[in-house]
Parts: sequence; C-alpha cells; structure tokens
Amino acid sequence: MQGLMMKHELMISDLIEHAANVHRDREIYTLETDMTEHRYTWADCAVRVRKLANALRAAGIQKGDRVATIAWNNYRHVEIYYAVSSIGAIVHTINPRLKPEQIAWMVGHAEDKFLMFDTTFAPIINGVHGLCKSVEKFICMTDDRAMPEFKCDAVSYESFIADASEEIEWERFDENTACTLCYTSGTTGDPKGVLYSHRSTILHAMAGCFNDVIGGGSNDTILAVVPMFHVSAWGLVYSAAMVGAKIVMPGPGLDGANLTKMINQEGVTLMAGVPTVWLGIYNHVKANNESLPTVKKALVGGSALPESLLRAYEQDLGIPMQQGWGMTETSPLGTTYSKFPDADHKSYDDTVQDKLYAGRRIFGVDMRIVDDEGKILPEDGEAEGHLQVRGPWIASGYFKGAGADSFTDDGWFATGDVSKLHPRGYMEITDRSKDVIISGGENISSLEVEEVLYQHPAILTAAVVAKPDPRWQEVPCAFIELKQGFEVTPEEIIEFCREHLARFKVPKDVVIIEIPKTSTGKLQKFVLREWAKERSTGEFS
Repeated sequence: MQGLMMKHELMISDLIEHAANVHRDREIYTLETDMTEHRYTWADCAVRVRKLANALRAAGIQKGDRVATIAWNNYRHVEIYYAVSSIGAIVHTINPRLKPEQIAWMVGHAEDKFLMFDTTFAPIINGVHGLCKSVEKFICMTDDRAMPEFKCDAVSYESFIADASEEIEWERFDENTACTLCYTSGTTGDPKGVLYSHRSTILHAMAGCFNDVIGGGSNDTILAVVPMFHVSAWGLVYSAAMVGAKIVMPGPGLDGANLTKMINQEGVTLMAGVPTVWLGIYNHVKANNESLPTVKKALVGGSALPESLLRAYEQDLGIPMQQGWGMTETSPLGTTYSKFPDADHKSYDDTVQDKLYAGRRIFGVDMRIVDDEGKILPEDGEAEGHLQVRGPWIASGYFKGAGADSFTDDGWFATGDVSKLHPRGYMEITDRSKDVIISGGENISSLEVEEVLYQHPAILTAAVVAKPDPRWQEVPCAFIELKQGFEVTPEEIIEFCREHLARFKVPKDVVIIEIPKTSTGKLQKFVLREWAKERSTGEFS
C-alpha cells in the first residue's frame, strides 16, 4: 500500500517564488565590481529572474542547454542561477582564476551556448572567445554605460533583459532534470564535471538549513564568502531563499577590511568561507582594534581548520567556528561539527579535538571506510581506511562518463580521503590517498607533519608532499609561507620538527615560498608535487 501524498516535483523555481511571496522584504546586498553598493529584496530579485528567464527563452535557450558564468558573488549571478535552471537549462559556473586554456577547455567540454561574465573578467573573454566555438552569445553582467571594449560581439545584461516580460508560468518537469554543472578543482588531468539536479539541490539546501549544519532563518544575515563558482556557494543561494535570510554578496571585496566592514554594516550573523579568508578578517580586526559583535557562527570548509585559528576566533573574538567537510561531488555538504550535550560540562581544551575533526555526518549522507581490498572497516575511531559516501545529493557519475573508477559497483563514491569514523558520528580525515608519503616502507601522514609545522610561530601556511628519494623512495618535502615580519631558515624549521616528530617523519626538504592556491583558498598540492619532483632532479630551486 502506498501513501496518499501528492506527487509534487521539487523545482528550483519554487524557491525563488517562495522567497518573493513569503520573505519579500528581506534583502540581497552586493558589493559591486566597481566597489559601489547595491541592495534589493527577494521580491525584486524574483521579478528580474522572470525577465531573464523570458529573455533566455526568446534568445533560443532550451532545456538542457548550458549557460556558463564567470562571475563574482553578486545579485545578477543569483538571478542567473534561478532563471537558467528554472527553464530547464543548466548553469555552468567557471572559476575565473583558471588559466585561459583551461577555461576554454571547460566551455568546449560543456558545450556552453551562452557565456555570462562580470566586467572584471572582460580580459578573459577577449583572450578566449575565439576558442569557445560552442558559444553563440556573450553577455556582460552590467549595463550599456559600463560596457568594456570587446574583441567579440557582446551585449550588456541589462539591455538583454530590458524588454522581457515580468510574468512567467514556470513549467514543471522531472525533478531529476539537471540544473547546475560544476567541474572539480585541484585535480590532476582534465577536470571532471559534476551535474546536479533540481531534486538534489533542494534536498541539499534543506539539509543546509538544519541547525547543526549551517542553520540560518528569516532573522539571520548570511555572508557568502565561498564563491558561487565553487559548488553553488555551498548551497547558500538556495537555503537563504528557502528560509528568507538576508544574504550578503561580497563581490570582489574579499580582503579583511572590506569583509569586516560588510559584516558590521549589514549585521552579519552567519558566515561561510575557507580558513584563509577568516585569517584575513582576524588579522584586520586585531590590527585595527575592531570587533564582530553580530556574528553568531563562522562555518569553515575547503581545507583543514588550524587549531590556532579555531582558538583565535573562539577564545579571542568569542565567535564559534564550525568545521565542515565536503567535495564538489557531494554538493558539497557531507559533515559539519555539532557538539554533544556533555560538551557543556567539559573544559574548552577537552572539546577542541572534536571541533578539529571534519565533523559529524549529516542526515542524507552515508559513510563507510574500506581497506585496500574493499573490506568494510569498523567505525571505532581506530581503523583507518578509504572513505566512501553515498546519498541523494552525492554524484553517481561524472558528466560525459569521465572518471568511472571513482564509483563502486555497489553505488558508493570513492572520495580519495583516508579517514577514521568515530563511534559518535565524527569523521576524521587522516590524509588524502595520494598524500600518504611512504618512506622506506613507513607511512607518513602529511597532515600530521603539517600540524607540527603550524605550531611554529613564524609559519602562516604549510603544505607537505612526497619528494622522490633514491634511498627511501619518498621523503617529506615541506612548502611554507611565513607570517609578515618573520624570518626563519629551512634548517631552523627542520630542527623544530625534529623536536616534535619521529625522525623518519621530519621533512628532509623545506621550501619557503608563496604557496599556490585555488580561488577558494585550497592549497594546490598537485602543483607542489610537481615542484617536489623537480627539486629531486635539481630543476626547481
């Protein structure tokens, strides 16, 4: 016997209409590319979403067509998210900090029909337009007055939607229809496309609204520092509409000074970003004797949360930090930190370790760890194995069939993380599979070595990778960035590590350098691995 419930497809168009009708006066704030401010309401946004949807249809965009964006977090980007998906087409978000040839490759692989971009990225378009054979129209996200010069035919966003109707009857279609395409970052070889659906996106947004996940409600103001070109800004664009939160879009203003100003000016209560962003804010606040009195929580993802940063926010600024873990393939929410009631009866130091785990799995995400032969290992906090996940917002495959070996025959996604699963639901990442350094038959966790390096007062950022060695096969090689005003030698760093690590785990090579990062603040370890190889042959110094 089946239940007597309506069959009502989950549609992204319902989100924007809900926000417009129920939370119509809540704001979307944007710091524009020219550093001016823009603000309007969810109701205003919905009107322009309808206009853009009608304009796209009139221009020939059909179901399944891909519309690419190269843009900051701003109100026009929000409109594109909703309008494109709501007519059954697919938003393809592109990282603007990729090399031009990588951008052109992605556009070609996705077969994007339109490409919409902020004025900041006009030089990119001028450089790659000739390589983007599938693109029929380039749309610059501005008005006619601010249009840059182009080497290709381009129209302004405002002129494109100007004559379109403000009324639309949204079509209802299969909720498993694709809505967004995002390519993986930080991998070797060609990026792989992850194709999200209306169903997965809305279920993921609902999960993000859980109090123990991101939370947020109609009385909250959310600062979305995590880029909209990176896994849909962790779903914040959708969950904010769902609950009627005010959302603050920082555009290109990602430095500590601009973010601190926005936080205090707009009364931000929740904020989401990577550790490097929070470090920039902290340094600005301390240097200028400011505070962040309205902030209730800072969500941290993208890379591991250093204990020093956790303590700086929680003990110095009084702002709880919540670590989360996820991937492009997991939409991205997989785990977030949530405390047990008994934590209130413990000292702060006794709760720190739980906060430094990757978090507790959230409802909707199943996890298991397996050994090299695929045998499932116990969740006892001791066994260490390859992490696999599954769930309604986890990828079941890659766009155009790439990377099939990342998916198991029984329906799990192999994350590439080496992890422990603890009895109370915490997941601990001990390493990336490719980051395990095997030196003379001994396994060395790069994360363990990095944690020691972060204890050195001069080190701002640290990354440890394997360096080929004729005797040991591999040895640890540490790349470090120093804090401003500090000086230290590689020999001093090695000596420091000797005091805290077993001898075979001590880096045999230390390089003081500016570490390459993705636009979302992730350390590009695949670049460092190549540099480490070059150092072993004397090609890099």
